[in-house]
Amino acid sequence: MTQNPPDLRPDLAHARVPRAADAARPGQPTIGMVSLGCPKALVDSERILTRLRAEGYAISPDYAGAEAVIVNTCGFLDSAKAESLDAIGEALRENGRVIVTGCLGAEPDYITGAHPKVLAVTGPHQYEQVLDAVHTAVPPAPDPFVDLLPATGVSLTPRHYSYLKISEGCNHKCKFCIIPDMRGKLASRPAHAVIREAEKLVEAGVRELLVISQDTSAYGVDIRHREERGHRAHITDLARDLGALGAWVRLHYVYPYPHVRDLIPIMADPASGLLPYLDIPFQHAHPDVLRRMARPAAAARTLDEIAAWRATCPGITLRSTFIVGYPGETEAEFQTLLDWLDEAQLDRVGCFRYENVEGARSNALPDHVAEEVKDERFARFMEKAQAISAAKLEAKIGQRMDVIVDAVDDEGATCRTRADAPEIDGNLFIDAGFETLEPGQIVTIEVDEASEYDLWGRPV
Repeated sequence: MTQNPPDLRPDLAHARVPRAADAARPGQPTIGMVSLGCPKALVDSERILTRLRAEGYAISPDYAGAEAVIVNTCGFLDSAKAESLDAIGEALRENGRVIVTGCLGAEPDYITGAHPKVLAVTGPHQYEQVLDAVHTAVPPAPDPFVDLLPATGVSLTPRHYSYLKISEGCNHKCKFCIIPDMRGKLASRPAHAVIREAEKLVEAGVRELLVISQDTSAYGVDIRHREERGHRAHITDLARDLGALGAWVRLHYVYPYPHVRDLIPIMADPASGLLPYLDIPFQHAHPDVLRRMARPAAAARTLDEIAAWRATCPGITLRSTFIVGYPGETEAEFQTLLDWLDEAQLDRVGCFRYENVEGARSNALPDHVAEEVKDERFARFMEKAQAISAAKLEAKIGQRMDVIVDAVDDEGATCRTRADAPEIDGNLFIDAGFETLEPGQIVTIEVDEASEYDLWGRPV
C-alpha cells in the first residue's frame, strides 16, 4: 500500500503498511492493511495481522496483491477523519474490497455515507468483528504444515523497536477529547502479561520498547495495582521490571501525577534500562484555559515539579504537546503559555491548532478563536519552541552519547539518541564511517553538528 503524505500534526503517525512478507503460497488468501493514527492504533493493527497470519492468511504489502484491504482509521480530530476517509477512498479505488475498523469505525454511518461500497465497518479494538468480516470477504484456507507464525507476531515497525500497549481507554473527561467515548474507561492489562510480551519481543531482537496507552501513569489504578505471578500493576514497578530486560524502555503519554516523581530516580540510573525521557501532554499553561479544558490547572506547580525532576535526573528529556486557539483563549492567556514555555525549557515540543470534534463538549464553549488567529499563534509558538530546541541541541556539540541505528543507506546512517522517540522527535545522522553499521545496533558517537531539530555525529 502507498504511504500517505507525511503530516506535521504531532497527534498523527504516518500511514503504516506491513513490511514485505514472503510470497504467498498457491491458494493462500491475502490481506492488506493500512494503519492510520497513533501508536496505540498501530498496536491494534499488529494484533489483527498476527491473528490473520495465525489463521493462514498472507499479508500483502501492496493493493494489487491483496484480496481485501483493512483500513484502521483515526477519528480523533475532524482533519484526522478526513484523512481516514481519503485512505478508505484510495483503498477502494486501488483494490475495491475494503473493511474499515478503528476509532472512526465508531461512526459507521459517517463512513458508509461517504463510501457506501465498503464491505464492513467495525469500531476500535473489536478484533473478533474484524476477523469475522475478513472471513466473510476472504475465507481462510490454512495449511498447518506450511503457515508458521513468528513468535513475535506481525510487526508494522522496524524489527529493533516495538510499541508495548499496557492499557486501553481513559478516565479523564477533557472537553476537547472523545477518546473515552470511543475506547471506554481505563482497562489495564495484567502486569505479568505485559512483561511476558516484552520478554518475547526482547528475545526476538527488539532493542527498544515504547510503552504506550491513553494514560500511562494511571496504569493499574482500575485493577487496584493487583500483583500476579510476581509482577505488580503499577507504573513504577512495571518500569523497573521492563528496564531489567536489557532493552531501552521509553515512556509515552505520562500525566504528571505526583507519583511520577518516583520514576525519576530509576531514569537517573544508567543501569536501569528506563530512558530519561518523559512524554507528558501538558496541553496549555494558563489555569483558566486548563479549567475550560477540564484539565488539572496547576501550571506553576508543574514548573516546580519539572525543576525537581531535573535536579534528580539532570539529563532527562521532556516532550509535550500543546493546543493553541482553544475556545476563549485570549492574547494574554496565549502569552502566558509562551512565558511558561520560556521557563520550562522543554526539549521536544509539538503543537496543533484547536479543532472542533463531533461529540466533544468544547464545541459548545463560547468565544471560538478565528482561524487566522490560530495560525498566527501557532507560528509564534513554534518559533519559540524551535529556538529552545536549537539552543539545546547546539549545547550537545562535542558530547559523546549512545545512539540506536534506525536505517542505513548509501549516503549514511539515520539514528536516534536516548532523547528521541521514533517518528515524532529528531534524528542523529552519521555521514562518515557508517559502512559497517546495521539497523538496531547501538553505537557511541560524538556530536559534531546541530540544527533546530537534528544532530550529526561520527562513531568513536
